[in-house]
Amino acid sequence: MDALIVACLVALFLVTFVIRTFYIPSVSMVPTLQVRDVLLVDEIAYRLHRPNDGDVAVFIPPAESGGNDFVKRVIGVPGDTITIRDGVVYRNGTALREPYENQAPNYDLTIRDYGIYVNGRPLDPRTANVPPRASWQAPNRIPGGFYFVLGDNRNYSDDSHVWGFAQTHGDFAAGPLAGRKTRASFTGRAFAIVWPLNRLQVLEK
Repeated sequence: MDALIVACLVALFLVTFVIRTFYIPSVSMVPTLQVRDVLLVDEIAYRLHRPNDGDVAVFIPPAESGGNDFVKRVIGVPGDTITIRDGVVYRNGTALREPYENQAPNYDLTIRDYGIYVNGRPLDPRTANVPPRASWQAPNRIPGGFYFVLGDNRNYSDDSHVWGFAQTHGDFAAGPLAGRKTRASFTGRAFAIVWPLNRLQVLEK
């Protein structure tokens, strides 16, 4: 009986402070995540280290979301260069091997001149989280505290190619949430699908 009580208390602690569940409402991460999947999210991970390339991350987006978190894959971290050309994503000049990708992106993109350029046009800081020049350490590299994220279902995902960088902390630097009470943060790293049972699996990079 004592062991059962301890187990219940440990489980309650984990669910309250360490692990949360996350429901998938859209197709943006197909095929990795399907609509109605339920994930387990490690809420401690990003308190111990920064998000890593390839992580399936849950975060507060720099876009109107009705207060809901988003889930996307981390493609670039601070200091990285990112280019998308002819359907291929390049990080620091190297083409990524992306077995999780549903389809090649139908747009070109590059980070340069202190901005994110999609099909040759810069994202507007009034509508996208592209920080002012003073926040950048180099004109063509992701600035500190910012992350480039994409959905695995590239052409059916609102992500960094639409609303700019995800951000780990503080007030949003630009975009529709700049100057609002909403604070940027990464909630945690998704590490497993637990529902439905026929989809039970650990998420890998």
